[in-house]
Amino acid sequence: MNKLLSHLIVSLPFSGASIGQLLANRLLRVSWLVPLIMLMVCAGCQPPANSQADPADKQLHFAVIPKGTTHIFWQSVKHGAEQAGEEINAKITFRGPSKENDRDEQINVVQGFLNARVDGILLAPLDADALVRPVKEASRAGVPVVIFDSGLNTDPDDFVSYVATNNFEGGKLAGEAMASALGEKGGDVILLRYEQGSESTHQREEGFLYSIAEYPNIRVLSSDQYAGTTTESAIDKAQALLNRFGDEVDGICTVCEPTAEGALRALRERNLAGKVNLVTFDSSDSLRDALSAGEVQAIVLQDPVAMGYKAVKTMAAHLRGETPEQFIDTGVFVATAKNQDDPNISRLLRPAIASE
Repeated sequence: MNKLLSHLIVSLPFSGASIGQLLANRLLRVSWLVPLIMLMVCAGCQPPANSQADPADKQLHFAVIPKGTTHIFWQSVKHGAEQAGEEINAKITFRGPSKENDRDEQINVVQGFLNARVDGILLAPLDADALVRPVKEASRAGVPVVIFDSGLNTDPDDFVSYVATNNFEGGKLAGEAMASALGEKGGDVILLRYEQGSESTHQREEGFLYSIAEYPNIRVLSSDQYAGTTTESAIDKAQALLNRFGDEVDGICTVCEPTAEGALRALRERNLAGKVNLVTFDSSDSLRDALSAGEVQAIVLQDPVAMGYKAVKTMAAHLRGETPEQFIDTGVFVATAKNQDDPNISRLLRPAIASE
């Protein structure tokens, strides 16, 4: 303003009029400029509207999409994911299909979170092929995806990382546990598969068969039957196999909690629990009791709490610009009646679950 007034005074014509009159006239003619200049100065002092909030202060929103929501395993995954979310101030929304064979519902859940523009999706694919397209859509939309628990048959560039058990190794451990339970005499066994398209359980099944092939005294009676995703369907399939092979069966291997529960009930109904060796994956109250009672010989244990926790932390690291490992192994262990009270085994036999 001082410079403006100086300019006005210097440029005044001194011809007859008083300096005061001339100055008043000149100021009157330019008075409309002052508000405009002040507005421009004030506007220049304000930061851009989108710089008001620091992106680092924004609460992240992650969608965790399991294969299902009812089994203890998934509730433990949820617990781990929420624990990590609290540590990094991220909102965790846990939503999955009501049935573990409903591919269409899981695809719809993924699409719904894409439409909601979450910051990241953590997905346990029900089907290694059916979920490829939704994951590719998420990649194109700029929504990163971490795969957990079960793999996907797609280019690794389509997702951030895969956080899971080494399922093939777990299957091998199940085979070794079965061989140990049968002893030197060996015997005849059944592999009761889970659900076609499930990559995690497929790897366990193949690992079991790979391991059992190392024992010439063990014969596989059946390895091509699928129990389905519920305990009820597993009971029916186990009963059918026991009807078919009768007294030949010395051992049954199952690769997940609902299949194990079904096989155990079928054996109990025939008074064969504890006589036919049962080796399985994942824990539950009834399977722990059966392990203590000698009705289950071994349980191959994953760490679902660590899986959910590491999946969330991996997504957060990616969003910070870090490059996570392509595969993050969450570990695999074997529980027996002898080691069930060891601190680490006991923790995995009784994993923490999310409170409702």
